Amino acid sequence: MSKSLVATRARRASRVIPRRWVVERTFGWLVHHRRLARDYETHPHRSEAMIKVAMVDLMSRRLTHESTPNWRDS
Repeated sequence: MSKSLVATRARRASRVIPRRWVVERTFGWLVHHRRLARDYETHPHRSEAMIKVAMVDLMSRRLTHESTPNWRDS
């Protein structure tokens, strides 16, 4: 392989995706809900409903400033 081809591939591979951290952070919040930690659902509409429930829970806790007890607090 020529050096220019390797340099071109390296530039393309290391491109920064804008605002990817927002998606990664959201996935991190969703994983705190036990049922969403694994893919238990057999139908996509059930998975979608569980994600909506988890996000409603997250938003309601933020609005009420309620802390969430979790396994790290023990």
